[in-house]
Amino acid sequence: MKNRQDILSALEYINPVPLDYQEWLNIGMGLKESGCSAEDWDAWSRRDTQRYHPGECARKWAGFRGSETPITGATIVQMAAERGWRSARPATGESGHEIAWEDMIGACETDGRIIDKNWIEDKNWIEEQEVPEPEDWNPAGQLVRYLKTLFHENDKVGYVTRSFKKEDGGYGPTKGFFDRTAGKLIEQLTSCGGDLGAVLGDYDPAAGAWIRFNPLDGMGAKDANVTDFRYSLVESDKLPIEKQNAILRELELPIAALVHSGNKSLHAIVRIDAPNKEEYRKRVDFVYQICEKNGLQPDQSGRNPSRLSRMPGVLRNGRKQFLVDTNMGKASWNEWRDWIEGVNDDLPDPEALAAVWDDLPALAAPLIEGVLRQGHKMLLAGPSKAGKSYSLIELCICLAEGRPWLGFGCARGRVLYVNLELDRASCLHRFRDVYEALGMRPEHLQNLDIWNLRGKSVPMDKLAPKLIRRAAKKDYIAVVIDPIYKVITGDENSADQMAHFCNQFDKVCTELGTAVIYCHHHSKGEQGGKRSMDRASGSGVFARDPDALIDLIELELSDDLRKQIENKAVCAACMDALKKAGKDAEASQDDACSAHAMQEICKKNLPEQAYLPCVETAKQSAAVRSAWRLEGTLREFPRFAPRNMWFDFPVHRLDGSGVLADIKAEKAAPAWQKRGKKSKEPSRDRRQERLDALETAFDACDMEGKGEISMKELIEYSGKTKNTVRNWIEEHPGFEREGGVVRRKAGGKNKIS
Repeated sequence: MKNRQDILSALEYINPVPLDYQEWLNIGMGLKESGCSAEDWDAWSRRDTQRYHPGECARKWAGFRGSETPITGATIVQMAAERGWRSARPATGESGHEIAWEDMIGACETDGRIIDKNWIEDKNWIEEQEVPEPEDWNPAGQLVRYLKTLFHENDKVGYVTRSFKKEDGGYGPTKGFFDRTAGKLIEQLTSCGGDLGAVLGDYDPAAGAWIRFNPLDGMGAKDANVTDFRYSLVESDKLPIEKQNAILRELELPIAALVHSGNKSLHAIVRIDAPNKEEYRKRVDFVYQICEKNGLQPDQSGRNPSRLSRMPGVLRNGRKQFLVDTNMGKASWNEWRDWIEGVNDDLPDPEALAAVWDDLPALAAPLIEGVLRQGHKMLLAGPSKAGKSYSLIELCICLAEGRPWLGFGCARGRVLYVNLELDRASCLHRFRDVYEALGMRPEHLQNLDIWNLRGKSVPMDKLAPKLIRRAAKKDYIAVVIDPIYKVITGDENSADQMAHFCNQFDKVCTELGTAVIYCHHHSKGEQGGKRSMDRASGSGVFARDPDALIDLIELELSDDLRKQIENKAVCAACMDALKKAGKDAEASQDDACSAHAMQEICKKNLPEQAYLPCVETAKQSAAVRSAWRLEGTLREFPRFAPRNMWFDFPVHRLDGSGVLADIKAEKAAPAWQKRGKKSKEPSRDRRQERLDALETAFDACDMEGKGEISMKELIEYSGKTKNTVRNWIEEHPGFEREGGVVRRKAGGKNKIS
């Protein structure tokens, strides 16, 4: 790993609770080798509240003094990768990169699963294959066959016959011998009359004997003394011998020799054929990864090339260490690797159309009528302050309740809303507020799940496996991710990087069988003259990847229409106040259409506190009310007619009056036409237009009426440059700027006097 933070990032993916004692120790040793601290190990260990003991990590840490084959950060990386972690890749846009030996080779090319994952979850997931002991016991013949299979005549072989008893009652090997060639050993064993001790030295039958599977230089028995990186050891005692045998054969591993250890495991000597030590480590990592994904858990301490394995032809505590088989599976590393890629490339075979023409598969049922099918992807795009998040919350509620969303019928089912932006309390209150604003009874709240990740979000390629793991078996019909800019991996303007990013949504759809719905922002500038597919910010992949693109664009409201909106809102507020007081009969139908008349009636019949606050609230609401046009680009359905709607905070409502039908989208006229029109306007009108533009943008951004917003929000909403917005503020007598904050002055007006 490059640094301590990388190791600790990987460590977050490992839960200490299910680990056994040795795995817990391996984590500690790996952390120490990687330059981490005992405090890091202790903090992580505290997550296991049942087994954690204060001070134990510090005591064990002091005893980690290193060894010839230390446990390193690679152990932590391996364990984390098996749980969904992936090391960060540089956002270079290049297809290749330099691979660290801890990296998972092939992690992006193949899933590596040969045995059906559903079988692995079942205790009887694979048929056992018996491993019978040899009836004609020929110790020397066993070892000669092993040596002829693994070594060349002049290769020097390391072996150990002497042992010592350990504190736990087991036996450990001594340094052993490493100066004789395979040819010499074979010659002596062939003529020894079956007496292994006469050739190798006597061994303790309670302990057995060991042999190294890679050739040595005759000077020692460490990794540095290995002369050819041919083989690796795969050993596991987590499953019965018969199941180990079945898995090893199912995986078609290029096993040169398979040895029964005389105890609980088989020792598979796997052909690696690496040109050097670094490549050896990479290939061994890949082998271990494949084994893990298919239900076999290799002993992590078996990775080093000078590792000892059990010697066939000897006894161990009354049981035989014997050669089960030789030259199993594929003939070489390259052949096996190609087979793994081919059998597990996740690509379907071509099919003949004629074979299915009369029996076509059923289409996925609609999730949103005329818009989106179940299991597909949808993008909601729009500018800042279009209420995209509120619209997604409305959609979640409509799916949970089985009610129409913006006029589109919705299926009913369970929905997961992934909240990446709001704090938990604000998010929960939003759902209640939207329910109430929609006037909808929460009859199916059990269909709504919220995953609050503000401050805890990770890039989408890391979030996807976490999401899949938590959402499995919950039968969600939709997963809504809001907003995606929090989880974008790479440069949003890079087509290949955004294609990789969008592929994560496909994984969620495929693994969970659910629809994935998300939102993205528009690019800067005016959008009215663009096609809906070209408005989303960044690479065109965003608009072309989803099955349904729903786009929001703001409609410009004239002063007359805004006055109508305010008049209607005030009339409604006054009528509501009169009804509450039982005085609504005082207002005629003509009066109910005039804000002035209604306020006069209220003034005569009600105290000020009974209607004035409602009137002011209505005016403020009308002032910030915005109009929007919803368009769609669909893959599975014909394009629907654009729908016009109002954003009445906090919900969107379809326009039933038709007043928005003829309004053009914001600044839809071509640039030359706008320039020509402006050149004929008096400078006084152009200045008023600038003041109005600032006023409109400020009101739209200041949704909560705080009287101040950031420059960034103003720039993003208006689509203007920083200098242009700064000039607007300096020109406007009703506003002031302090650093990055813009405030409305008390009593400030925008009209030119």
